Amino acid sequence: MVKRQAFQILGVVLGGYLLIILDISIVITGLPDIQAGLGFSAVALSWVQNAYLLCFGGFLLLGARAGDLLGRRRMLLAGLGVFTFASLMVGLANTPAWLILARAVQGVAAAVIAPSVLALIATHFAEGAERTKALAYYSMVAGAGSALGLVMGGYFAGEISWRVGFLMNVPIGILLMIAAVRVIPETNRHQGGFDFPGATTSTVGMISLVYGIVSSASLGWNSADVLGPLALGVILLILFIIIEAHSPKPIMPLHLFASRQRTGAYVARMLFLGGMVSFFYFTTQLLQRVMGYSPFQAGLAFLPFSAMTFWAAMNVPRLTERLGNGRLLSLALTLTAAGMFWLALADSQANFILDVSLPMIVIGLGNGAALGPLTVAGVAGVNARDHGAASGVVNAFHQLGGSLGLAVLVVVFAASGSASLSGIPLLAKQIETALLGASALLGLSLVIALTLVAPSDRLRLVD
Repeated sequence: MVKRQAFQILGVVLGGYLLIILDISIVITGLPDIQAGLGFSAVALSWVQNAYLLCFGGFLLLGARAGDLLGRRRMLLAGLGVFTFASLMVGLANTPAWLILARAVQGVAAAVIAPSVLALIATHFAEGAERTKALAYYSMVAGAGSALGLVMGGYFAGEISWRVGFLMNVPIGILLMIAAVRVIPETNRHQGGFDFPGATTSTVGMISLVYGIVSSASLGWNSADVLGPLALGVILLILFIIIEAHSPKPIMPLHLFASRQRTGAYVARMLFLGGMVSFFYFTTQLLQRVMGYSPFQAGLAFLPFSAMTFWAAMNVPRLTERLGNGRLLSLALTLTAAGMFWLALADSQANFILDVSLPMIVIGLGNGAALGPLTVAGVAGVNARDHGAASGVVNAFHQLGGSLGLAVLVVVFAASGSASLSGIPLLAKQIETALLGASALLGLSLVIALTLVAPSDRLRLVD
């Protein structure tokens, strides 16, 4: 009965996590219709996505700490409620400002939901085989959900309306809240108050840093509107670390980084997400703008990736038992980097099977097998009182990695032009360079995994 209840809890929390993952990618293939329907300028349109990512990444540590102090079920319900309402507002939006504001509110709600999901998994599944299996499902949702969002977004935009992808969140969110009340017991609240100096410097610092990174894609790294927020973000985050070192109730306990395994998992995750978020962004352009696919066809083209991500994630517990967490992670990152390098060679004359589908299969296998071990290593050996904080750190590195990696590779994309090329050949060359850059980020992630995470399989973790 206890095991059945645990998996009922897992189903509810992963349903909430799927909502926030889908809303990162479901909007991408619908952006042209959103621009045409609401009259966005080319620059303002980017904030349909950036507003969500900024608030998601910026409020993660605060959301995680709130779960520790106020109860994780309570915060999950609050996050789902706000996310459901904001989804309704997105679906009903009739002006650009309305839509961007609603997306920002969605991001704040996602920052509450994401650490609650991981903390509840850590609470209800004991470290070892049970937690590895639960986190395999978590990684399946994280990996396949992004690709599923592209397919759904392309279908809705092409056949019905981009609004459907957001309006469907309303009944799903209500059902998840009802289920959460019924099956999830409230966790113990931990004593202490909010670390307001830490919360302020971390939240404003992360938002400022992500804002500067995202803005660099359109303004360039030399712009004062980029350098100013970047400098402010770095200063505030340094101040945040100093505050945390002296705070009796830190929002991010620095002893989480005392473990070489956890620290390596955080950095490897950041690099991994930098490559994978860029994979979605640039491969979508490759399929639609270079190979001439429709939005729906481009979404369907990701199915080999999604299927392999699902299969690999489901087999993570068995593979972990045979190989160990660190070795499996190293193998997964090797596959992902190799598949990305292979995909980078595709151009306007590419054969779908040989040049797109097969590389996506390899990338999908690596993606599905990597996220689970990264998450296991990121929360390994953490005391119960720090489950929320550790979950917040995992998700913060996740979101910041995606934003940083994409911003850097967009700059690489723009700088890789050639005077001898124009039109589609030029675009294909730029995408090739960007995907090679994504492969390099994944290669760096592999180096971190080999040096910091894999050796820890033989060590006993002690906080």
